[in-house]
Amino acid sequence: MLHTARLLTAGDPFLAEDLVQTALTKLYISWAAYRRAANPDAYVRRALFNALMDERRRIWRRFERSFAEVPERVSAAADDGDPDLARALGELPPRMRAAIVFRFVHDMDVTDTAEALGCSPGTVKSQTARALDKLRAALGQPRAALITLPQGAHR
Repeated sequence: MLHTARLLTAGDPFLAEDLVQTALTKLYISWAAYRRAANPDAYVRRALFNALMDERRRIWRRFERSFAEVPERVSAAADDGDPDLARALGELPPRMRAAIVFRFVHDMDVTDTAEALGCSPGTVKSQTARALDKLRAALGQPRAALITLPQGAHR
């Protein structure tokens, strides 16, 4: 959960820990619904995404950022050690970032991603396509170089 939360927050470890704590609290409160869920992993991913969206709506979140140490310069470190990718992910809106994380990190199909995000499969496809275009532009890579889909796969 923490790895997914770090990706959803574009590498912010403090916010990721808060999201996991919030999601686990909500899962505990609604444990009966979690136990009845057809796909418990999807239920957890949805709880993380909802926690992220709730956190982004908080008014104080727009003005404050917490750091363990005062940074000398702005930097973002992702779990995979690619600060450029973490920065590019951080520039995406939360829904686009979640679509990329669910589709390409968790290798979910369009239908499962749509269920996790609470939207239609068409929205997932368009959000994924736009997010990939923005990532390619931010990373300065040609269209085919960033993420290639398997033969016959749909965005």
